[in-house]
Amino acid sequence: MFRKSLVSFFFFGIVIIVGGVTIFAQNAPVTGKVELQTADGKREPVSGALIEVFRSDIKSGAPSAKTNSKGEFSFAGLAVAGEFILSVSAAGAAPTFLPGVKAGQERLLITMTPGDGSQATEEQIRQSAEAAKTGSTQTPQDAEAIKKAQAEYEAETKKINEKNTKTAKTNEIISASLKAGNEAFSAKNYDLAVSKYDEGIAADPDYVGSAPIFYNNRGTALRLRGVDAYNKVVKSTDVSEKVAGFGRVRQDFADASTGYLKSWNVLKNAAAADIPDKANYDAAKLGTLTGSVDTFQMSVRTEQVDPATIEAAKILIPEYLKVEPDAAKKAGASLAMADLYRVAGDSENAIASYKAILETSPDNQDALAGAGLSLVNLGYVNDDKTKLQEGANLLQKFASVAPDTHKYKDDAVALIDTLKKEQNVTPQKTASPKKKN
Repeated sequence: MFRKSLVSFFFFGIVIIVGGVTIFAQNAPVTGKVELQTADGKREPVSGALIEVFRSDIKSGAPSAKTNSKGEFSFAGLAVAGEFILSVSAAGAAPTFLPGVKAGQERLLITMTPGDGSQATEEQIRQSAEAAKTGSTQTPQDAEAIKKAQAEYEAETKKINEKNTKTAKTNEIISASLKAGNEAFSAKNYDLAVSKYDEGIAADPDYVGSAPIFYNNRGTALRLRGVDAYNKVVKSTDVSEKVAGFGRVRQDFADASTGYLKSWNVLKNAAAADIPDKANYDAAKLGTLTGSVDTFQMSVRTEQVDPATIEAAKILIPEYLKVEPDAAKKAGASLAMADLYRVAGDSENAIASYKAILETSPDNQDALAGAGLSLVNLGYVNDDKTKLQEGANLLQKFASVAPDTHKYKDDAVALIDTLKKEQNVTPQKTASPKKKN
């Protein structure tokens, strides 16, 4: 699965102290950020700014550092006993400095203004710092502006840290739910598996890195739970139990179908930046489509079709047909769409779907049977002899080519006989439509 990574706000480099610098027994880090404030008040991080360190209490210093792409800088360890001046210079900015820095201070904010990119000497920095201390001149940075910017910087840091904490917790839930769900699924405890997959979905229902996996796994668990329930209830002789049991089966297939549709929408709407692994992404899309088609076909086989299942199929089957290279599988998916309409009693859409299949496969036995049954049903409902005749013709063609083992063979033969006796409708031989390429 894709994994969500934590948002990283700081990247602290390590400064290695080399010869020529006094090593103190007690050190502490100093970190911060450099921003450029333009005339219109906008602030932006300064990348590549040079930060030089000078001791203000003695004539000494420390190795310099540069800001990263986010304008952040860090010193791994400055002497706790010292007080420092940070001298800052950068291209396109006026040099500035921050006095009174002590080891252990973090998230300092240094504000620069536009300038010629020059670099002040150590002597100039020391003189300016001393002048600022005695109040004989203005410090290059406005105190109120710095205070405000520092507060904004710390607020943003807090917000990102909170987001990191929330993301870490979400990742924990996702990992634990997936593990527990898969273990329950392997043990065929589908109730627990569905529950755990639901927990994983709830943790982040729109995250492309996890939600489709949970939806797809949940869909498989629901489908298998539905099949198990069907196999049990179909043997029952209690009418009330049978009706309730079939209702639960139908709901499981509907919930699975709806989940696959949600999975597809998450994948379809994902931004390119949120897809770290294209191969996993494509696999998730294919898994969504194949899992949904399996569910639609099982709904037909058990004749437990909910309107929600059909609504999902109307979107997902066309998407499946676009990517499935196997002609037999494509035909099976197209037939599933027509069968769903027929089982649900939507004869008009069933007929249109079956006829679309017969245009390219005139001798498709399942499409002949489905179209014939649907036409006869619609003929009876609307008292339409034309539909009865067309249905009888297709059923006769089906009966003449289908093996005796076909699941609809006996029904077709019996219905043809009924049409002859009760409706005076005798099948007529019709020419097969010209096959479309």
